[in-house]
Amino acid sequence: MDDNKDAVLEGVVFVGETLGPLFLNDPKTGDAGAAFQALAELDVDAAAAEWPFVDDEEAARDLGLMKEGLAKGAEDDDLVWEYRRLFIGPAPKPAPPWGSVYTDRECVVFGQTTLELRAWMREQGIERLVDDKTPEDHIGLMLVLMAWIAGNRPEALDEYLSLHLLTWSSHFLDQLAGAADQPFYEGLARLAQASLEGIQAQLALDVTYPRFYR
Repeated sequence: MDDNKDAVLEGVVFVGETLGPLFLNDPKTGDAGAAFQALAELDVDAAAAEWPFVDDEEAARDLGLMKEGLAKGAEDDDLVWEYRRLFIGPAPKPAPPWGSVYTDRECVVFGQTTLELRAWMREQGIERLVDDKTPEDHIGLMLVLMAWIAGNRPEALDEYLSLHLLTWSSHFLDQLAGAADQPFYEGLARLAQASLEGIQAQLALDVTYPRFYR
């Protein structure tokens, strides 16, 4: 594998490992406290210059939103309740984080695309890395899995991205950015979208987009 391919895979690992836990963890009670703290103290311009797959200006805008949203700390009520509103409930979520909600005609969790991803993982001999209750097509889980595949099974990365993640990620993340009332989650959605679209361009992946029902 040439040096450029190695660098791309390292960038994919970084994106997945950095962003995935931020979708999965409650800022106050989750396991990503160190990540939230690091973002609160971030040198935005320096970080933007190093962020892979996204141009400096866009990365700075998105990282700046995330830092702004952490100005009062990760335990700030506005941030915590926004996470719970967007990802937990009990009220209906404005942008549910599961792929099948958008690609299944019935807009259900554990829909056909969830089952297709589960079957693909089984065929590839890939086990769930974290969380044994959330449907496999949760955006946070899929970003963490993307990082693992890039680091451990790079030959499967293109197929995983083109068949299972990139098919719906931009549609969802665009909706999430619009639904977010707190700058941290708007910035997170926009940075994740720009990063995944940048990875798609870097790897020259041809993606067939499904019909979206939501």
